[in-house]
Amino acid sequence: MSRNLQIGDFAPDFVLRDQHGEVVRLSDFKNKSNVVLYFYPKDDTAGCTAEACGFRDKYDEFREAGAEVIGVSSDNSSSHFRFASKFQLPFTLLSDSGAKVRKLYNVPNSFLFVPGRVTFVIDKKGVIRYIFNSREATKHIEEAIKVLHLF
Repeated sequence: MSRNLQIGDFAPDFVLRDQHGEVVRLSDFKNKSNVVLYFYPKDDTAGCTAEACGFRDKYDEFREAGAEVIGVSSDNSSSHFRFASKFQLPFTLLSDSGAKVRKLYNVPNSFLFVPGRVTFVIDKKGVIRYIFNSREATKHIEEAIKVLHLF
């Protein structure tokens, strides 16, 4: 496994499919938008639903701050589609089957085999400006918004 990413590092590029089966590259956002990239354990679970709905409810604030929100879990695209539809999520959900991107970003497990919850705030140049790791799902939204207002 590679070293842990740190603030000031360039965010590793990746290619994954979204909830519509479309290919999304992190580099697609470079020089266009800040990115709030959040890793979460599983669609339609209590904590993950609270987190996703929190990002949904503050989505306009993220857009006003020049950011796009992207959620990543190992669920497949059809699961993401159902989850996004059920809760009217206006942002992209990416399917990281095999947890390749999770490993690339060194996102740890929370409890033994449960994937962790980590948020990265990435600026338009592709530089990681903030990393937040917490089991408290809704704190990720507050922290990301605060950081976006700093630059």
